[in-house]
Amino acid sequence: MRTITATRYVTPLREGGSMPAIVEAADSGLYVLKFRGAGQGIKALVAEIISGELARVMGLRVPELVLVELDPTLGRAEPDGEIRDLIKASGGLNLGMDYLPGSITFDPTVGPAPKAEEASAIVCFDAYVTNVDRTPKNPNMLSWHKALWLIDHGASLYFHHAWDDYLERSQSRFPAVKDHVLLPWASALPEAEAALRQRVTADVIQHVVGCVPEAWLGPAAEPRFATAAEHREAYVTYLLKRLEAAPAFIEEAQRARAQLV
Repeated sequence: MRTITATRYVTPLREGGSMPAIVEAADSGLYVLKFRGAGQGIKALVAEIISGELARVMGLRVPELVLVELDPTLGRAEPDGEIRDLIKASGGLNLGMDYLPGSITFDPTVGPAPKAEEASAIVCFDAYVTNVDRTPKNPNMLSWHKALWLIDHGASLYFHHAWDDYLERSQSRFPAVKDHVLLPWASALPEAEAALRQRVTADVIQHVVGCVPEAWLGPAAEPRFATAAEHREAYVTYLLKRLEAAPAFIEEAQRARAQLV
C-alpha cells in the first residue's frame, strides 16, 4: 500500500457514524479519509485493509486503499467543533480510499441487476469476512461507470472486538447472510466458494495482513498480544481457519437464498 500525505481538508462526508471526509493529497488525488480517532477506532481501519485487499484478490472492485499521514492543523478552519476534535484526535497515520467522482450508491430496486457470478462472489466474500454491513438499507456499494465497487468494510471481521474463543468463532455459519442485498442474485455460490479457495491462499493472507501498519497492532491496540507480530499472526490464523468453514457458510447462504427465491 502507498503512503501519502494529506495537504488539504476538502469537506466532511456526514454519511454513517465514522464521519469520513474528502481530502486532497500531495499526489493531487482526492481520497475519502477514514479517521483513526473516530468512534469505531483503529480496529475498523484494520478491517478495512484486510477485507478490502482480500476482496481485490477475489477479483472484486475496491477503490485503491492508501495510508494517509494527517496533520491535525488541516482542520483548524472547520467551523464544526465535533469535526475539529475528530481531526485533532487523528493526527498521524490514517486510512484513505480513492474518491470515485460521480459514483452513486447501488440501489437494488433501480438496477441494473448484477450478474450471478459477481453477486455470488460478493456474497461469498462477505460471508468469509463476516461483513454484516451489506444490506438493502446500507449496501455499501457504489455504481461507477456501470460497475459495482465495494466500500466500507469497517464492520467486517467483528471477531476482533473480543478475541476470546476467536478460533471457535471462525467456524460461524454467518446467519446474517440472510440480509445480504445481493443474495437474490447469488445463484452461483458453489463456484464462488471454489474461487475463494483457489485465490485466498496462505501466502495471500500473510501478504494482506502484512499491509496493516505496525503501529495499529500489538499491546497498545490489543493488550492480550505481547507484540505486533503475535497480533498479526492471530489474524492470519483466524483467516486460515475461516476458510475451513466455507462449506458451512456457503450452505447457510444457499439455505437463506432458497427462502427468498
